[in-house]
Amino acid sequence: MLVRHRGLEPSVDPSAYVAPSATLVGDVRIAAGARILHGAILTAEDGAVVIGEDTVVMENALVRGRREHPAKVGAAVMIGPHAHVNGSTVEAEAFVATGAALFPGSVIGAGAEVRIHGVVQVNTVLAPGALVPIGWVAVGDPATILPPDRHDEIWAIQRELDFPGTVYGVGRDVPMRELMRRQSTFYAAHEDDSPVEASD
Repeated sequence: MLVRHRGLEPSVDPSAYVAPSATLVGDVRIAAGARILHGAILTAEDGAVVIGEDTVVMENALVRGRREHPAKVGAAVMIGPHAHVNGSTVEAEAFVATGAALFPGSVIGAGAEVRIHGVVQVNTVLAPGALVPIGWVAVGDPATILPPDRHDEIWAIQRELDFPGTVYGVGRDVPMRELMRRQSTFYAAHEDDSPVEASD
């Protein structure tokens, strides 16, 4: 399904494939030879989603573009099932495995691998060819890669990366009720969405 959002609609190269059950919302650009499989959601909230040539986005993956952090996925990239690519730049020939989570402002270098359930935190830069093992966390610029049981070390780096400011545009002092009021207002823009009619 192609959906117009904030006055913009998806653009799909004629040689690309988008499964009937996939959803592309707003300023989503799909390059030649790309494959967007069943249940995948690519949503340009207020920033673009760009998918490069011959990239495959597997079933039920989410790719989200944001104003300050568009989602830019290079050529020949694999985005695995249930992966979460949120405002991240993924360079050519990278591998993002099942259930991996990439947060806004992160950069995945060319040929890097984020394995099953790996996490790349906000504003983290993963070097070309680097590897995040299964379930591990990359954090910082340049990335430090740590197992999840080393939470205190992860947090010592992460707290300086400004997660609330990067993801929500607020300081840490904003209470949850106020944060969610703002998020509710932001996502209300979807009330004006409309399906893009297929052309003959």
